[in-house]
Amino acid sequence: MKAAILGDGLLGTELAKLTGWDILSRKIGNFNIREFQSYILDDYEVIINCIANTDTYSKIDIGHKQVNFIFPSNLSDYCCHKGIKLVHISTEFVYAGNSSSASENDLPIPHDSYYAKFKLLADHYISLTNSNYLICRLLHKPYPFPYDKVWNVQTSGDTVDKIAKLVIKLIEKNATGIINVGTGKKKLKEIAPDREEIDAPGNVPLDTSMSLLKQNSILDLV
Repeated sequence: MKAAILGDGLLGTELAKLTGWDILSRKIGNFNIREFQSYILDDYEVIINCIANTDTYSKIDIGHKQVNFIFPSNLSDYCCHKGIKLVHISTEFVYAGNSSSASENDLPIPHDSYYAKFKLLADHYISLTNSNYLICRLLHKPYPFPYDKVWNVQTSGDTVDKIAKLVIKLIEKNATGIINVGTGKKKLKEIAPDREEIDAPGNVPLDTSMSLLKQNSILDLV
């Protein structure tokens, strides 16, 4: 399979390391999200979009609309036109207002931030206009965990190495649609057990954990 990874952040870098797939970087290769059509993407069977503005708790639009909504929407249209499958990386923060363990069939209630709202808009646009896509809603943390303290929040996420392997398996299985990706409901401290747990700030959602039944069924996970 000939695949291209867009973005050189934590997840994009890990996916490239594990697979050898091509990576197109804004930092190194000057990949321009406003002029991405000028790059040679036609030969790829799959494009994995890991580009995002991850200023998660911003209350102002500092590029979230352009990076987290307009670009993936335009990229999705491009993939439709070229017959390329789009894999888009979304976030479990779209479920911040839902009850615990929301599924892909639930109406997401996003975190009150531009990040989560524009990520959810992109999910909706892609799912309504594209017939060959995979949206992975997830959360990943650096490995090794670089911080001295962790917030007392619940997640379905994990370290980036574990989440990347799940994304790769879903791509290799030719999974489609919206899929919650993770390793089970847990406190963040379980990812970094040797770190001190502290109360999360008031603007941080306390539980963004998701139902993983769809992912586990596709990947034959118990």
